[in-house]
Amino acid sequence: MFIGHFGLGLATKKAAPKISLGTLLMATQFLDLVWPTLLLLHIETVAIHPGLSGPRSLEFTNYPITHSLLGAIGWSVLFGSIYWIFKKNSKNGILLGLAVLSHWFLDLIVHFHDLPLYPGSSIYLGLGAWASIWFTTLIEMALLITGIILYLQTIIFKNMTGKIVFALLIILLLLVQISSFWGPPPANVQVLAWSAQFQWLFVAMAYWVDNNTVNSQVPKYVLQPQ
Repeated sequence: MFIGHFGLGLATKKAAPKISLGTLLMATQFLDLVWPTLLLLHIETVAIHPGLSGPRSLEFTNYPITHSLLGAIGWSVLFGSIYWIFKKNSKNGILLGLAVLSHWFLDLIVHFHDLPLYPGSSIYLGLGAWASIWFTTLIEMALLITGIILYLQTIIFKNMTGKIVFALLIILLLLVQISSFWGPPPANVQVLAWSAQFQWLFVAMAYWVDNNTVNSQVPKYVLQPQ
């Protein structure tokens, strides 16, 4: 699951219009934002099978810190708590915590049996939608399109910059999705880990977009030049 996570982040703006889109995308993709750093530190591991294509080329051999259910719950509590400490908004803090946790449950749909319940667990879960690239694409595109629609219902672009950056963000997400499904496997784990750090660019772009939008419920006179 890739663009599906970002699609959910976009959709969540409808429920929490005061939270920056950058923060929402960071939350829904947080487990995969932490994961490449743990790969580089050799704390978590993945095996690459060059003979296979798409997500089947990656075998997630050990990632209990980021992708066990217990680990995901821990990260969700941490993320929501940090937001509450700075913003003192319990409702949005809980919502962001749930957004972080949503990552595990969306991964559950597509992953093969490689998601542990907790570090050291002998039970691994995964419904294996990745077995069909087209079915997985359908799920992810449905989430992304729904997210875009709900997001655009929630905001108004203040200027052309916001529209352009938002369009570039969606295009880049789609290009990465296409590359991950139909492009060649990464050359090695380090290349995979460093390329995965590229996801932080999407978060930065989302903050940029948000700085050029206003809530669609804001009275029209606020949008008019003074």
